[in-house]
Amino acid sequence: MGETLGTTLSKLKELASRAGKWLGLAAAAPERHTAAVVADRFDRIAWRDTYEQSAGLRDLAEELNERYDHTTDLLNDAFLAAYKVSPRLRERAEMDPSRLVNHQVITSLVDSPEFAELRRETAGDPYAAAMGVLAQAAALRRMLERSRDAQEQAEQAKKAQQDADDAATAVGEALQQAADGADWSDGDGTVPAPAADAVQQAIEAAEAAEAAAQQAAQDAAQALAAAAPGIRAAARNAAAKSAEAAREEAALMRAWGVGPGELERMPFGRRAQLAERLRTGRLAQWAELIGRFRQMASGERSRKVENTAGELVGVTLGNDLSRVVPSELANLGLPELRAVFAARYAAGELMLYDSQGEQTTGQGAIIACVDTSYSMYEAGPGGVTREAWAKACALALLDQARRAKRDFVGILFSSAGRLRVFRFPADRPAGIAQVLDFAETFLGGGTSYQTPLTAAGDLLEAEFNDAARARGDIVMITDDECGVTEEWMRGWNDAKHLLGFRVFGVAIGAPRAAEAGSVLDALCDNLRSIEDLTDVRAAADLFRVI
Repeated sequence: MGETLGTTLSKLKELASRAGKWLGLAAAAPERHTAAVVADRFDRIAWRDTYEQSAGLRDLAEELNERYDHTTDLLNDAFLAAYKVSPRLRERAEMDPSRLVNHQVITSLVDSPEFAELRRETAGDPYAAAMGVLAQAAALRRMLERSRDAQEQAEQAKKAQQDADDAATAVGEALQQAADGADWSDGDGTVPAPAADAVQQAIEAAEAAEAAAQQAAQDAAQALAAAAPGIRAAARNAAAKSAEAAREEAALMRAWGVGPGELERMPFGRRAQLAERLRTGRLAQWAELIGRFRQMASGERSRKVENTAGELVGVTLGNDLSRVVPSELANLGLPELRAVFAARYAAGELMLYDSQGEQTTGQGAIIACVDTSYSMYEAGPGGVTREAWAKACALALLDQARRAKRDFVGILFSSAGRLRVFRFPADRPAGIAQVLDFAETFLGGGTSYQTPLTAAGDLLEAEFNDAARARGDIVMITDDECGVTEEWMRGWNDAKHLLGFRVFGVAIGAPRAAEAGSVLDALCDNLRSIEDLTDVRAAADLFRVI
């Protein structure tokens, strides 16, 4: 009767034996990951904070999500691959089937030689990593478009796998229901036929779902394999372009004197604004010239020797023991003449070799007076404008002042009474915002020598009165000629004599202004004419004597 009305417990055990495979699958289903890059809590915080601060990342994610699946996860992986010092990728078998395309894209990126170059600029730097992702945006769109079929197959594989997991779970539930419904009154245990049939049907459904999942996974793998060559080519191209963009931005920052330490401390939004400001307009065109000026000036500083002996031109009197003539030193060998040597040394009457060489550097402020009249817009060889050359030279002089711990003042001038003064004290950092304001400001109008030089003289006089520092240096950079009054010239010469400052003149594209007997020649202790604006070495000697 048990066989007709139900199934004996022994029969149920046979079914349970068949169902064991599905019970094991249901209990031990491996964890599937949606992220290709292994990340810890701090990595996830870095991505979250960067994503919240970067409007570009959010806009890109929104755009991609409208057309493709799981693209925010892809951007997360691309960011972490660039940001982490040693990124580790998960195995394909660990990935959620729907993220296999993402895994292929990230694997192709990380395996490319170009990506290693990118990571040299982005590792440990959230901002640079984010910019690297944004630079890959066009390539990411192409890769996702080319892998549409693979993504569709991957989604089907995910659904089939989920169906197989659900079917395995259903086998266990059917078997449990059959066991719970067994009749133990006859001692052998009888399972109702419907329950036994349900177990049989669940096993058959699980077998069919497993076969379907395997076929779907195979189809997805084939579709991904077909898309892989195109993804790898696009990934290499994306990594190369991103690396080039990262190098260009790093070079741009270096050219403007913004070091890695300052960038790391700078808030994300401010850094993005700074990069945008430097990439656009006139500032972007000047970066290469400024970089060459700063490199040249650095080289000249390393060649500069303070108090160099220079060329011997005769004998003079003094107490510099490094230049004492041998006959004076011979007196030290005679005990009876040592007192005479000491007396002459104290009086500064020892015979010394006299020399003529580069002057020693000043101690007061370095002041760059930069002409910003309309004619300074004129471009010379290579498209370099007179303004660009003058501002680049002035910024190199700012560096010179910082290295020597001297104040720097930039005076932009044009017509009489028109000027802007930018002060950079030696005891305070030169903020990049103020540096860029100085570089971008252009007054227009005509040219007046008296306006900037009067302001420069007043600044040096105030410095002398406040800090007793004299021997400042003024660099006058102009492309025009103009006159000065006799009364002003007398006052100017008196101020030079009192304060001991020097004036260096640079006539840009104006050889007549640098001729002997010109007003500029009368104003300057050292004057040169610049014709080739691509040649930064034309001003090299300035950085040896200032």
